[in-house]
Amino acid sequence: MATVSKYRFDEFEADLKAAELRRNGTRLKLQLQPFQVLVALLERPKDVVTREELQQRLWPQDTFVDFDHGLNTAMVKLRDVLGDSAANPKYIETIAKRGYRFMGDVTATPEPSAVELPQPAAEPAASSLPETELPRASRTTARILFSLSQIMYLIFYLCALFNLDQLFRAANAAWRSAGHIVFVVCIVTALVGVAVRLYLLSATALDYHLLGEKYRILFPALFALDMLWALSPLLIYDRLGLGLALGSAAALIYMPFVQRVLMKMMGRKQLAISK
Repeated sequence: MATVSKYRFDEFEADLKAAELRRNGTRLKLQLQPFQVLVALLERPKDVVTREELQQRLWPQDTFVDFDHGLNTAMVKLRDVLGDSAANPKYIETIAKRGYRFMGDVTATPEPSAVELPQPAAEPAASSLPETELPRASRTTARILFSLSQIMYLIFYLCALFNLDQLFRAANAAWRSAGHIVFVVCIVTALVGVAVRLYLLSATALDYHLLGEKYRILFPALFALDMLWALSPLLIYDRLGLGLALGSAAALIYMPFVQRVLMKMMGRKQLAISK
């Protein structure tokens, strides 16, 4: 039998060689694992694909991962891209305690026999190389370190808000004429920061399956907030000493990048895939 290169259903097209899902020719943002789940369902339309079959296909036997959580996360992302609903499915039907079934009509496009190039299929793996360069710590360790970093920022904010008189004097002493502006900015950003850090802490503690996506959305604003608060040691340089204040600021500048790596480590363990 000819090798299938693409599957089509309605306005969607799944390109197996490029590992891409398109809608009316426009590429959709879909990670590799949800895409592989979709391909498994498209290979057997109208037939039930069990959760055990998906586990054997997507996760090697020596991979230690929360399979149920990983599959549920992949299915949520897949349905979101397709505009599908578990309660009222158009494409993917959940078969309770068994698996899933693709309900739509699927057309398979065979790969031309003259173009049999197994080499390019390895290119998608090259795009995932940065993931393999992440530290090899456990997901639990990454979650603990990420939570501790949020607690650290919470302590900064609460300490700043604890004694506003001292904060006002420090802002005026360090920034002179701009002290009033710095004081207001510190209060506003501290209040915003408390809310954001509490959200990240609770989402991490509850192992919220979409935390990685939400964090990517929050990261630009969170990066600006962290860079602003990285300057906070300069407010008390007269007590710390200029050298220690600058060193503390440098460490705080590094923290946003640490948090991003930890988030990627948490996501890597959730979405482990077979090679």
